[in-house]
Amino acid sequence: MHLIATHVNDSMAELRTKLVADSAQPGRAMDPYFYRSHLVHELELEHLIFKSWIYALHASEIPETGDYQLLEIGEDALIVVRCEDGSIRAMHNICRHRGARVCEQQTGNRKTFVCPYHGWVYELDGSLKAARETHVMPDFDSTQHGLKSVRCVDYMGLVFVNCDPDAGDFLGPLENIREPLGAYDLANAKVAHRHTYRIDANWKLVLENYLECYHCATSHRAYAKLHTFKDLYEKSAPIVEAMLARSDEVTGVDGMSKHYTKTYNDAESFGACVHTMRYGLYDGFVTGSQDGQPVAPLMGKIKDYDGGAGDYQMGPLSFMLNYPDHCVLYRFLPRSLTATDAEVVWFVRGDAVEGADYNVDEVTWLWHHTTLEDEYIIMRNSMGVNSRFFDPGPYHPEFEATLKHFVAWYRKTLLANCPPATD
Repeated sequence: MHLIATHVNDSMAELRTKLVADSAQPGRAMDPYFYRSHLVHELELEHLIFKSWIYALHASEIPETGDYQLLEIGEDALIVVRCEDGSIRAMHNICRHRGARVCEQQTGNRKTFVCPYHGWVYELDGSLKAARETHVMPDFDSTQHGLKSVRCVDYMGLVFVNCDPDAGDFLGPLENIREPLGAYDLANAKVAHRHTYRIDANWKLVLENYLECYHCATSHRAYAKLHTFKDLYEKSAPIVEAMLARSDEVTGVDGMSKHYTKTYNDAESFGACVHTMRYGLYDGFVTGSQDGQPVAPLMGKIKDYDGGAGDYQMGPLSFMLNYPDHCVLYRFLPRSLTATDAEVVWFVRGDAVEGADYNVDEVTWLWHHTTLEDEYIIMRNSMGVNSRFFDPGPYHPEFEATLKHFVAWYRKTLLANCPPATD
């Protein structure tokens, strides 16, 4: 773990003062305080992370009754499980007696969840099945002691969770990207590979890096060779506009070229960000591979390569970059003040056969390579940001526009939930 010098005299009064000052400079990067404060981190978890929609897993990863995976966020863990009725549910991995975790392995299959401490037994849906010797407790009501449930939705095989019981609807906003996202038939896709990259840096630095492509030309040579996104739009416009003009016809998907964005402060409800756009690849390249050439069969309903890639956001922390022959999903989760899990999932067509139709190393090469490059630059960014001498500079108006939207949402949310100073 990368250690930093934190604010030992931190207080809510300082937090509010920093927020007010930072909000007064919307065109500049955030003060280093927000990457070093434990108070800030706790406020983020409570009011941003655990109230947002977050990608959990693909439905195909828990196909049978009792199959489950753990989703770890901060110091907490959620159980995402396939229940007896075929539905997927999520719940907190916390026994309702004394708080022990009832599930320890990251993935597996269970008929019930049994607390290893005092033996309380829970059904797959989280309801309490048995609690030893509670017959001597006349007021004990087993129906009031099930595992705490978590909001859970399945959209085209992508399963999202939200720990806020009052969270707004997410399926409705997602319907706005049905046409382009549906082209990939993700409900019937397969996970070709997934990997978690533990990055020893604050989660905001990892997310901020993803939200801008100002660094792409200098830090990601393999990516920049293929993707027009690394250029100002005034340079890439002819290629992108030609691709958009042919996209629906070439792919055979009406709406493939759709552009829709309601994220962060503009989202339909808190943490329900939804975005899609299609951007171009340079001429001669058709997919996100080492040489820009096909690495797997065409996904879902797609008939041919249009020279484009679909860019998606679903929630504040989950993103996809979808090529005609494979899809790449990114999810960023804070694990501590100085550690972040960047989960990358590669999808291919559901009936594609590994070794015959695709090679995992070829499918994953570009974004594995790019993520390792990101880790390198994020770590150096972290070292500089955590210096007491760092003075935040201005955001780029185009390359860092999405990053500015995130920071505006971040500052607004924390300011609205920062308790008044008591010292």
